[in-house]
Amino acid sequence: MTQQATSIKDLIIIGAGPSGLCCAIEAARYGLDYLVIEKGVLVNSIYHFPTNMTFFSTSDKLEIGQVPFIAHGDKPTRREALEYYRRIAEFWQLHIKLYECVVQLTAEGESHRIYVVETDKARYRTRHVVVATGFYDQPNFMDVPGEDLPKVRHYYDEAHPYIGQKVLVVGAANSACDVALETWYKGAEVTMAIRGAGIYPKVKYWIRPNIENRIKEGSIKAYFHTTVEVIKPKSVVLRTPQGLLEIENDWVLAMTGYRPNYDFLCKLGIAIRQDEARTPVFDPATFESNLPGVYLAGVVQAGLNTSKLFIENTRHHGEVIVRHILSKQKGLSPEVAPRSTAVPHKREQA
Repeated sequence: MTQQATSIKDLIIIGAGPSGLCCAIEAARYGLDYLVIEKGVLVNSIYHFPTNMTFFSTSDKLEIGQVPFIAHGDKPTRREALEYYRRIAEFWQLHIKLYECVVQLTAEGESHRIYVVETDKARYRTRHVVVATGFYDQPNFMDVPGEDLPKVRHYYDEAHPYIGQKVLVVGAANSACDVALETWYKGAEVTMAIRGAGIYPKVKYWIRPNIENRIKEGSIKAYFHTTVEVIKPKSVVLRTPQGLLEIENDWVLAMTGYRPNYDFLCKLGIAIRQDEARTPVFDPATFESNLPGVYLAGVVQAGLNTSKLFIENTRHHGEVIVRHILSKQKGLSPEVAPRSTAVPHKREQA
């Protein structure tokens, strides 16, 4: 039975990733009555990153909420990031509901000043909403026969299951190159299917020479200008410049990238531009969407341009949004609103 909310919150944030947490911290600093709603675990996307993943950014570029991010190496690991964001939530005593999925957003009355956020567990009323849902939950499917076979994976965890196996890696960006190298190092027979003429030009400088050398020496077989045509239980059919080619195969790791959940955004009522990037409609100065009082935060703003925004260049989104909310409230403005830069009184050390 859905719980009915009686009070009206100042802000509900959908998504407990880094951007959602930034928004929550800013809301807490200004004393707003807020709530973060997350369908999975805390920083759900990072939790589903590969087990041994290392961030491309240094830890100082990921820091939020005045809490230092201490890592053992130059670039933090997934495990260190999970611990860091857990400490952020604890340090700021953030109000977060985990394992709760938003299913509907409706305006209450014609003024659109109050929104009703309905989840699979409760019903909330709020004056403002932030959508910070990222894009990692939605892979770019290849739309080929056999893609639904159990051997096809759009998310990579670790190399161990692929020891001694024939693995096809689809893609040529950072994730695909990382996966190809890691599985090859652990004893997989790796083949890459690459749509373009070579490895993606923006692959990180410490990865690119390694994968290109492995391809050049023949340790990893790569087919360029090639797409997947059909996936079969024991083989894969590739379309190459020389025609169709069928190779033996145990696993297909489709590192084809990800996209925002457009069905969810449209269900909320957020308009999408009909351009190549399919970016959601929002004011670049305030991050307010086409719905009054509904904002977009984090990488979801970039639409299909998923290499444009990252954690490190979206950390200010929460401040922009909360200051705009305050500017609309009677008697308050971003310039004069009391802002607490102190940490919560119950958490005197990180």
